[in-house]
Amino acid sequence: MVKDSKPRRGSMAYYPRARAKSIVARIRSWPEVDEVRPLGFAGYKVGMIHVYMIEDNPNSPFYGREVFKAVTVLECPPLVVVGVRLYENTPYGLKTLTEIWHPQLPKYIDRVFTVPKNLPPLEESLKKIEEVKDRVHKVRLIVCTQPWRTGIGKKKPEVFEIEIGGKPNEALKYALDKLGKELKVSDVFKEGEYVDVIAVTKGKGFQGVVKRFGVKILPRWHKHRKGARRIGSIGPTKPAVMFTTPRAGQMGFHQRTEYNKRILKIGDNPEEINPKGGFKHYGIIRNQYVLIEGSVPGATKRLIKLRVPIRPRKIIHTSTPQITYISTVGTPSK
Repeated sequence: MVKDSKPRRGSMAYYPRARAKSIVARIRSWPEVDEVRPLGFAGYKVGMIHVYMIEDNPNSPFYGREVFKAVTVLECPPLVVVGVRLYENTPYGLKTLTEIWHPQLPKYIDRVFTVPKNLPPLEESLKKIEEVKDRVHKVRLIVCTQPWRTGIGKKKPEVFEIEIGGKPNEALKYALDKLGKELKVSDVFKEGEYVDVIAVTKGKGFQGVVKRFGVKILPRWHKHRKGARRIGSIGPTKPAVMFTTPRAGQMGFHQRTEYNKRILKIGDNPEEINPKGGFKHYGIIRNQYVLIEGSVPGATKRLIKLRVPIRPRKIIHTSTPQITYISTVGTPSK
């Protein structure tokens, strides 16, 4: 009889473990929401700090007491709504019906794509929307980030879509009202709300099986002359090596989604959170910021996307978190 047992090596999760196509994460699914509101936002990862807050979870043994929480800081400059895109439902899925662009686009957006020289007048585009509005199934905002308003030293913006909840006609009315205006994170989310975090993780490069899959290091004596940081056998080679066999390869720089992360604070005053000398590898915060409980994927300065939870928790704390202390003492940037 076997003396002990050990877990299988070579996780079947997240295959293929290849590099993400883009450093900007892509949201492929949006939740069904009855309220007319944007279902997402985006910000730049600053780093992690700690806070003290009053525990408001009734099921916690520390309910009503002051507890320590590690939080991630995101800087969220306003997004500019540069366009509105309409989708119709077909037997082959969602297809673009039409779109409208604001005639005055933000600076540096020509670094993302070639801006047409002669955009149609706004009135002409609105007439086209009136003709097809009965076929509209989904409405999405085309938004543009403003990294030049931060201190990360970047000018090229990111352009992506954000879906709007509610009925199509009401969502279309909301979208047209926001066209050409700025959208703040406080207009989309509230303190205490849960969000899904979508981002591209830190890249680790090409790694071996010990770091990539946690394979046990072989004893460095007796017959292991071919190496210790490797698997003993790759198994049968006919008809093929199993894809679950641990092999060396790319680690990190994968798109990942973390569900139901709680927003503890949305702040308008960066001075109350900026440490002396700024955040390490980032600098100082100049715009609205968001404190998210726990860690989030991605490296410093990477764009992190937030989404209304697609798998919401059954028990949600609706109260606003009561933060008693925010740490501003950290390793300053050099």
